[in-house]
Amino acid sequence: MTTMNISLPENLKSYVDQRMTSGDYSSASEYVRELIRLDRDSRELRATILEGTESPLSEKNPDELMTALRALARAAAWRPEHS
Repeated sequence: MTTMNISLPENLKSYVDQRMTSGDYSSASEYVRELIRLDRDSRELRATILEGTESPLSEKNPDELMTALRALARAAAWRPEHS
């Protein structure tokens, strides 16, 4: 792992400290890593949605599509944590 120093205004530092105090995160680094992962996942989701809007219409009926989407969602939920 490598180190990166960041500068925060006092109000943001206080917020990060509150997140650690609440017990949600054990360190500021853990919190920032989670925010970066969420940002990355959000960008990937947006790209996937845009890709889907440009793809041809499916010949599957809505029930088949929902079954497939649920399977994908379950698979993503059980995927190991990103590093």
